[in-house]
Amino acid sequence: MLNFMRELVVILLSFIFLLRIQHCSAMLNPMDFLALQAIRKSLEDMPGSRYFSSWDFTSDPCNFAGVYCEGERVVALNLGDPRAGAPGLSGRIHPSIGKLTALAEFTVVPGRIMGALPATMSQLKNLRFLAVSRNFIFHEIPALGELRKLRTLDLSYNQLSGGIPWSLGKLPQLTNLILCHNRLSGSIPPFVSRSLTRLDLKHNELSGPIGPYSLPPSLNYLSLSWNRFSGRVDRVLPRLNRLHYLDLSLNRFSGPIPGCIFGFPINNLQLERNQFSGPVQPRTSVTIQTIDLSHNMLYGPISPLFATVQNLYLNNNRFTGSVPRVFVDRLLAGSIRLLYLQHNYLTGMPIKPRSSIPMSSSLCLMYNCMVPPVQSPCPISAGRMKTRPTSECSEWKG
Repeated sequence: MLNFMRELVVILLSFIFLLRIQHCSAMLNPMDFLALQAIRKSLEDMPGSRYFSSWDFTSDPCNFAGVYCEGERVVALNLGDPRAGAPGLSGRIHPSIGKLTALAEFTVVPGRIMGALPATMSQLKNLRFLAVSRNFIFHEIPALGELRKLRTLDLSYNQLSGGIPWSLGKLPQLTNLILCHNRLSGSIPPFVSRSLTRLDLKHNELSGPIGPYSLPPSLNYLSLSWNRFSGRVDRVLPRLNRLHYLDLSLNRFSGPIPGCIFGFPINNLQLERNQFSGPVQPRTSVTIQTIDLSHNMLYGPISPLFATVQNLYLNNNRFTGSVPRVFVDRLLAGSIRLLYLQHNYLTGMPIKPRSSIPMSSSLCLMYNCMVPPVQSPCPISAGRMKTRPTSECSEWKG
């Protein structure tokens, strides 16, 4: 009871204080006023930053840098100077952030803010945009399943650990989820939002299979690279035909690569360094500019439909047969900028030894079941052996 009376007195005094503020355009809600004071006390400008110079609590807080009000409530709070390269803030995010219950937007510029995200953030039921990236936030992602209006969540480039709360997958209006470059582990939840367009989880420690209905067909951008995901994707990928960017590299995905994805409106397709296997056959002409299928266990002949790709990485697989003639024509015309075919089991390429490859194009044929018909520079990783040993070529049947 005593604590309740003390809190009531503080609120009343703050209210009276606000009444006395001169030149105020609006009267700020007392709880919002106290919350801003607590947030200010827990943060400091880094050297070179003057963000808090306008935070003078003898004046109207709605005029503070990064504070935006509607009526008597704070509806947006952008902590720090938003200019690129500007020094950020240090300290911790105070739990009083949860008292700003009208808040629709909360952002923190890159800096040295540490500690955990306050669990009180679950009280911000009106929050639509939450971005606290490139700081030193650690511990687990708090339960945010009550934020039913949340559309963008960006906690990238921090030190978050633990799993992705399954409640995040149930947010009905989620549009952008960016959790890359953290230390998150475990499997990912199924996402129910039919407006989710960007999912960026790269550079974590996430694992397990991706369920065939875990990802919505609304996705435009999907990056799961540098994790430990496993299992097949030939049931989930065909549903994602709106993708403009797909990166599944450096995981443990296995099974076939569905041919339909080569017809998606993608500019960059990254599937390298997995355990994909089987032949690769696009269903239609390929318009993707860059495709990287290297370091897998793919086999069979190389499809001539890949000849329209500007940068094609098929190296370190088990492809067999002769390179289709159309590749030679487009390479000599300069339409192909990079063609890496090293470390396969290819037996020929119909190119004349004296052919002049344009300076703007790169070709590597090292370590196949043939003597390279032309001399062309290869990356150092291709090694020095020009031809694969005969014993390996006779044993490999594709």
